[in-house]
Amino acid sequence: MRIGDVAQRLRLSPEALRFYEREGLLPPPGRRESGYREYDEDDFERLRLLHGLRQLELALPEAARLAVMCAAGQCDEVSEELRTWVRQQRAEVKRRIGELRHLDRRLATLDRQLAEGRPPQAVIGRAEEAADG
Repeated sequence: MRIGDVAQRLRLSPEALRFYEREGLLPPPGRRESGYREYDEDDFERLRLLHGLRQLELALPEAARLAVMCAAGQCDEVSEELRTWVRQQRAEVKRRIGELRHLDRRLATLDRQLAEGRPPQAVIGRAEEAADG
């Protein structure tokens, strides 16, 4: 498969694939006699895993390391690392959701007070205090 085919299947740009190669995040694919990159199914699966891990917000170097490990037959180790990482990420997501809910309550209080005609300087700090209480 040529780079454009892989990029289209993964919904990435060819530039992103070249970046991964240039940065050494993935092994370079084979080349045709013409010099064009030639990706095989193993390359595609490694890139698919890397892209999927990135969509889950795993750091790029870590996603690349795990994709290469899995391609090298170490998928069991990758699975174990991912289980630990998923638990940590879910805890972080729950924490962030809590912070966003708190922010939403503060904003709702401020919105209500401003709609009542109170001036901003009189309610900004008080809106936060009221939502905290």
